[in-house]
Amino acid sequence: TKVLNMQRNWIGRSEGAEVEFEIEGREDRVPVFTTRPDTLYGATFMVVAPDSDLAAELAASASEEARMQFEEYLTATQKQSEIDRQNADREKTGVFLDHFAINPVNGERIPVWASDYVLADYGHGAIMAVPAHDQRDLDFALKFELPVRVVVDARDEDGVALQDPAVSGIATAGDGVLVNSGPLDGLRKDEAIAKAVAVLEERGTGRAAKTYRLRDWLISRQRYWGTPIPILHGAAGEMRPVNSSELPVTLPASAGLDLKPKGSSPLGAATEWATVTDPETGDTWTRDPDTMDTFVDSSWYYLRFLSANDDSQAFDPELARKWGPIDQYAGGVEHAILHLLYSRFITKVLHDMGYLDFEEPFTALLNQGMVLQDGAKMSKSKGNLVEFASELREHGADALRVTLAFAGPPEDDIDWADVSVQGSAKFLARAWRVAGDVASDPGADFSGGDVALRRHTHHLLEDAPGLVEHYKFNVVVARLMEQVNVTRKTIDSGAGAADPAVRESAEAIAVILSMFAPYAAEDMWANLGHEPTVALQPWPKAEPSLLVEDEVTMVVQVDGKVRDRLTLPASVSEADAEAAARASAAVIRAIGDREIVNVIVRVPKIVSIATR
Repeated sequence: TKVLNMQRNWIGRSEGAEVEFEIEGREDRVPVFTTRPDTLYGATFMVVAPDSDLAAELAASASEEARMQFEEYLTATQKQSEIDRQNADREKTGVFLDHFAINPVNGERIPVWASDYVLADYGHGAIMAVPAHDQRDLDFALKFELPVRVVVDARDEDGVALQDPAVSGIATAGDGVLVNSGPLDGLRKDEAIAKAVAVLEERGTGRAAKTYRLRDWLISRQRYWGTPIPILHGAAGEMRPVNSSELPVTLPASAGLDLKPKGSSPLGAATEWATVTDPETGDTWTRDPDTMDTFVDSSWYYLRFLSANDDSQAFDPELARKWGPIDQYAGGVEHAILHLLYSRFITKVLHDMGYLDFEEPFTALLNQGMVLQDGAKMSKSKGNLVEFASELREHGADALRVTLAFAGPPEDDIDWADVSVQGSAKFLARAWRVAGDVASDPGADFSGGDVALRRHTHHLLEDAPGLVEHYKFNVVVARLMEQVNVTRKTIDSGAGAADPAVRESAEAIAVILSMFAPYAAEDMWANLGHEPTVALQPWPKAEPSLLVEDEVTMVVQVDGKVRDRLTLPASVSEADAEAAARASAAVIRAIGDREIVNVIVRVPKIVSIATR
């Protein structure tokens, strides 16, 4: 859900209307996208992006003074990043372009300004400014003393009208009843939007529309290790793709190339590789020196894995249909709006082209957490690195794997200071000793073994597959630890090492543990008298009869305080449970001379006795 929300926000779909404004002295109307066409009556000026074609056109026909101011402002804007320009806290700047637009709903002349808070590639690079109900527009209007007209009667939770934005300096962006809006007066937001769109369509000055925040993906990069772009450039500036027989284009050897960043593609230095002679015409062509963004490769690598040795095509569509899509993808959330989004896009394109019969590359996604040190992400510069090498030398790979699995859910971050590899090593040693103590032979009949231990074992066998399927590895390890302890107790003070239930438990531990500690589990499997390898053994199936408890433990409360715990048959009736509770010596002492006024029985959990 988190990744999908991040992608939705990145794509930035907005629904609203495209409104066409006339600009005096200009033949073509200017389309403006807005999510609030209901506030058109509150539009008191227009703002265009200074780096847009429209701004340049309007400035060219403006007065000399306005034109000079615009050129100076454009130069300053071009030095700003898009992120800086969208910072809501920046002081608003702009220049009047010496033109007026016509509001299509009321015919009002409104001034046209250029300001850097409007971006050229969002919508059509122009906005209608409704300062009473948009904070950026209001800041601009107050700075340049432009009209502020309230068209939405916004109120607080108590129904009290909010202060006029022209006075408070705070725009009212919420819902409310439309005012000062002609035929829209008295309507609320959704109704007013629908009617405003209908009016625009009727007059031929607008229509319902959608727009997106998503921009084009520039795939060319100046990196040596990217994929060469299979395009050739001619001496006259013409371009053509390389011949199919020449695909794939491979990178030149890096030896002798200056690969240091210098503002241009390092492949530009590979002049011999870059120069291509057409065998038919003898014309000389030059390879494109840029390479593709490496995200292009990672967008479809899962398909290439299917046909890694196929030199005739990128991938075999039949193999893709057989194996795709990917059942499970594991990766960091940092890939949400780059790699994962790109891969979805490329997969959809390949589907549209008929190469794939599925539209989404990954069926399920798991975002794993990070290992932290001292509460922070590991960093060489900070020196807070986890030295896995020393842990490996001291405790082994199995203990390290068990530690990571046991530390918490895989999607959560873990702080290395909170975990213990030594504790995992001790657990593995206990499990190994359990297998070594088994005194029954392989193939023993488990049915006559200790019932309590067998129930414990079969509950583990019943639960473990589902826990693994849902990536609850920490819970599986915890259950294995519990199983080892219960088995050790049976060996030392119960039925003994020769009981078949002990072997059944040890074999179940070895099979499940092999997921996390393959070396230790294999050694346990050998000690139990089996041939390699435990990892290939099917998991034993739980016997349904051993999952049904014969006995239950019921809590007995007297006036809200726990006084006893009774072990009763699982089939006990409410009447028998109450009788057993009344007969308990601890309960009798707790009641004393008081009178029982009420008894509530909830099998198999509690008997609650109230007295006075």
